Amino acid sequence: MIEKKKSALIGEGTKVKFETKRGPGHRPIGAGEKPKDFKSTWGKLIRYAKRQMPLIITAIIFASLGSILALIGPNKISEITDLITAGLMTHIDTEKVLKIGIFLAVLYLLSWLLSFLQQFIMATVTQVISKRLRTDITQKTNRMPLKYFDSTSIGDILSRITNDIDTIGQTLNQSIGTLVTSITMLFGSLLMMFITNYILAFVAVGASIIGFILMNLIMKNSQKHFSRQQRHLGAMNGHVEEIFSGHNIIKAYNGEKGAETEFKRINRHLRDSVFKSTALSITMFPLMNFIGNLGYVAVCIVGAVLTMNGQITFGVIISFTLYVRLFTTPLSQIAQSFSSMQSTAAASERVFEYLEEEELENESGKTKTLKNVKGNVRFEHVKFGYIEGKTIIKDFSADIKSGQKVAIVGPTGAGKTTIVNLLMRFYEINSGNIYIDNVPVSEITRENVHDLFCMVLQDTWLFKGTVKENLMYSKTDVTDEEIIKACKAVGIHHFIRTLPKGYDTVLDEKTSLSAGQKQQLTIARAMIENSPLLILDEATSSVDTRTERIIQRAMDELSSNRTSFVIAHRLSTIKNADLILVLKDGDIIAQGTHNELIKKGGFYADLYNSQFEQ
Repeated sequence: MIEKKKSALIGEGTKVKFETKRGPGHRPIGAGEKPKDFKSTWGKLIRYAKRQMPLIITAIIFASLGSILALIGPNKISEITDLITAGLMTHIDTEKVLKIGIFLAVLYLLSWLLSFLQQFIMATVTQVISKRLRTDITQKTNRMPLKYFDSTSIGDILSRITNDIDTIGQTLNQSIGTLVTSITMLFGSLLMMFITNYILAFVAVGASIIGFILMNLIMKNSQKHFSRQQRHLGAMNGHVEEIFSGHNIIKAYNGEKGAETEFKRINRHLRDSVFKSTALSITMFPLMNFIGNLGYVAVCIVGAVLTMNGQITFGVIISFTLYVRLFTTPLSQIAQSFSSMQSTAAASERVFEYLEEEELENESGKTKTLKNVKGNVRFEHVKFGYIEGKTIIKDFSADIKSGQKVAIVGPTGAGKTTIVNLLMRFYEINSGNIYIDNVPVSEITRENVHDLFCMVLQDTWLFKGTVKENLMYSKTDVTDEEIIKACKAVGIHHFIRTLPKGYDTVLDEKTSLSAGQKQQLTIARAMIENSPLLILDEATSSVDTRTERIIQRAMDELSSNRTSFVIAHRLSTIKNADLILVLKDGDIIAQGTHNELIKKGGFYADLYNSQFEQ
């Protein structure tokens, strides 16, 4: 497994510049980018949740029924008020008042029960959708080409999995039910107001129309800021992940000021977008309260006039004030729900943007499988470039026989690691062919190709787990004897025995391992994998001279009877290679054994001798 290298660009003097990248010619995340359409993004989310749609529709029905039941209440309260008002002069009909009171209690209890069921269903649906989103993103990551991760911040991807999906989940859990309830309450109370008294209804609606117009204007202006907020949050996570993983380099180069400056820049953009989106959204709540109070005042004034003229009873005014509250309160709730939905649209845009990224070619149709591999490898006029139009490997051809130890040498940037990446099919070649046992690697699946190789990289990778689990990574049928034998071969067995629980010691932040010890563990892991082909990419770069000799003997044993590819800058470690390929600017400029190349002189001889110059 390859660990993504962090971008640390050394600038002038000792300053270190850290940037979150999105690819060639990138700009800071959120700079000048426009959010996609609100409706289309929500359309994608609704289509994604179609499996849960029956449950969501059931929750919506429950929410609507609960609101409808609650709407009957004010009309019955009006009856109670009129009964009491009429009975003040004569006799209050307590029996009828009691019946209406019991009816209201049952009504509100049913309304609460339906609301509870709606919230329970949506909470369940939310977790199912959130889990599915996280699963899909994880599976998507396994299908993504490595070039995507070369140009995208890991922190930004993590932000999509955590922050963005959490935002979607919270909205589905809280805002959808609230929105349905509020809309039902809004139109239901409007209908009841017109049934009760159309004059007062027009008064209440007239005051609320102003609120709708202003709310619509606020929503249009706030959506872009919610989108920027999510993108800047991703940029912030990417930068923080980068500076924490590279804090040693930052301190070594006194780059704290540069990292802090970049952090402040991203933080400032995040603050501005959060402030603008929040400031616009929260103006809706006091605005709706103002509209609601305006409606109360208008209804009271007009209602008093109508009562004095004998056109309505006092109970109608009481029920109308309740209906006005039921009519205006949803406006605030709708405003709050739409605010959450805007934030969710921005989060959904980022999640679906990732899920819609270009994937590796689907290989389910490939049936050819390589087994019992001898280890013959042939490169035929291979051309490749990471960026379109910029070729790194120009015309690479080589014929490696089974069991040969092949060393690939050359200056930095010559394409050594790129050759290995192409051999492992981490990247697809632009033209030419690579064959294993005369079978083009393009005709077999990547999984099959990966099974043919064991690999030791310059960058070590250990996960949180026991020493044994790290050594057996992705392999189950391994005995303790095989593990111990591999560890003894690389000289790490004694150190493991000194750990508190030996091979069952959990490797985490509390376990102190040197870079060399980590490298020894990864080499032992490769020995346990025991695949027919081997790749060693600067495998001894992190160990001392004495440990290097031990590992060199282990690697010689590991390389025995299997085709191996060794990338090395220290040329003294590959003197016994069967074939040395000398790369320069993406081309093989010389090949042969160490002695043959030294006798020829030229670039390899100069490169080898330069390592011994004083």
